[in-house]
Amino acid sequence: LFPSQHLDDDAVSGSNWITENNDQPSLSQTIKITRKPYCGYEQQTLSKREQVEQESLLAAIQWPKPPDDKIAFVQSTDPVHSDFVIVKPTRFFKVGDQLEVLVRMKDFQGKPKQYGGDYIQARIHSPLLKAGATGRIVDCHNGLYKVFFTLLWPGEVKVSVTLVHPSEAIQVLLRLREERPDRVYFKSSFKSGRYSETTECNVCLSGDLPVCNFTDLYTGEPWFCYKPRKLSCASRISHAKGGYQKGLLTQEESLFFQSDVNIKRPILSSGPDSVVVKPRAFTDSSSMARAEDPTVSPSGYYYEDHWRPRTHWIHHFNKSDDISKCLQGKVIHLFGDSTIRQWFEYLTAVVPDLVEFNLGSPKNVGPFMSVDLKHNILLKFRCHGPPIRFTTVFSSELRYIANELNGIVGGRNTVIAITIWSHFSTFPVEVYIRRLRNIRRSVIQLLDRSPKTLIIIRTANVQELGPEVSLFNSDWYSLQLDSVMRKMFSGIAVHFVDAWEMSLAHYLPHNLHPKEVIVRNQIDAFLSYVCPLQT
Repeated sequence: LFPSQHLDDDAVSGSNWITENNDQPSLSQTIKITRKPYCGYEQQTLSKREQVEQESLLAAIQWPKPPDDKIAFVQSTDPVHSDFVIVKPTRFFKVGDQLEVLVRMKDFQGKPKQYGGDYIQARIHSPLLKAGATGRIVDCHNGLYKVFFTLLWPGEVKVSVTLVHPSEAIQVLLRLREERPDRVYFKSSFKSGRYSETTECNVCLSGDLPVCNFTDLYTGEPWFCYKPRKLSCASRISHAKGGYQKGLLTQEESLFFQSDVNIKRPILSSGPDSVVVKPRAFTDSSSMARAEDPTVSPSGYYYEDHWRPRTHWIHHFNKSDDISKCLQGKVIHLFGDSTIRQWFEYLTAVVPDLVEFNLGSPKNVGPFMSVDLKHNILLKFRCHGPPIRFTTVFSSELRYIANELNGIVGGRNTVIAITIWSHFSTFPVEVYIRRLRNIRRSVIQLLDRSPKTLIIIRTANVQELGPEVSLFNSDWYSLQLDSVMRKMFSGIAVHFVDAWEMSLAHYLPHNLHPKEVIVRNQIDAFLSYVCPLQT
């Protein structure tokens, strides 16, 4: 069940979540999964190698669970009673040093928690310098958490710790992911002449009603709609988001999801919450970890509102001319969801000669295309295939990234950027693994036939959470998917834009669609791969 190598030091690579002592979760701890019997996640025919990889990925994102399934609300984690302390806050700190913080969880009665599994986020920041970085969190499985920060700039540095969800809420999110993959549902319209019908669609459908099988012939990606009463399956004209299921939680469970109580609430320090960091005696670049590695923690930091990666040099494209020069003669394909559509919108807005060509596509859905004839730049955006919670995508435009990549010749003037995460958070992780496996296969084939093709992956990012959003799109779901994605693409010649850390380390409130200053930094990171600084 657990391949022996699964908890190496980057237990969840890129997500900065580590299990102390390389614990092998005991079998009694593993989650009893009740799956809908009608879903095809189980019926995937995997090669031995794929099977081993999938088990190792699932083992790597195992999450510690409370000792009992039914923990009363008053015994769940209370951010107000919990606190953190800086270990040796008055010692002499200089740039490059590690800062250790101990977080101590308590329940609503003020009793120390005896087990782990809370999801916390932590960062260091200096507001006046507009500087910030994320921390690496270690769960000690006894109600204590250690957070390690690398001090990357001089000055007064403040520590912030946030409880995103108590461990008791995570168990609910786990249950929903396995038992209620239908909690976001989709629909398709079928039309012939003047007659039309709409039916429900999903990765899998329950019951014994007749269905239309829209499983993709090339990738094997499953997709089904209930068959219209009068029309044929071939008359499908569009796909759209149907809606979100209500009433998913019991009364008791809903107490674990309260905005002002236990969703993204600050945990305060019981002593000093900042340290003073002195500059290094001599300048060296050891804040640079060099050689791109998606597991370096933190992967970068903000300083004066500019993102500085620690694994490669970044160039800030402050003038639109610099962007035009960089992209001259290139074809840029953006594939994914609305968070990479932001790149399309930003570049089209910022580069004067890059003009959107009206394809008559639905607003926010695409496909979209911008052209700069003067600099010979072509910029394209296309959304990923279903599941996608967009309003009305024409059937003919429902394309899978893997298939699109297979149709690209590639070469040194081809740039491809991909992001795929948010729309998969309501499904068991195997659904996401299958999608990435297909994309990865096409990426490897493309790099094989055209090694000079540049491929960039934009990671997931954090977002604003409330009681509703948490059940469908919690950062915890995103973290789990992002960890899988980083593992599956490590060792392949692709580059990462760490949107996760860039959204978490910044002072702006979390937002599914990060604000322009953050997008600008993402674009700087992206363009720095397209036009690396000659160092």
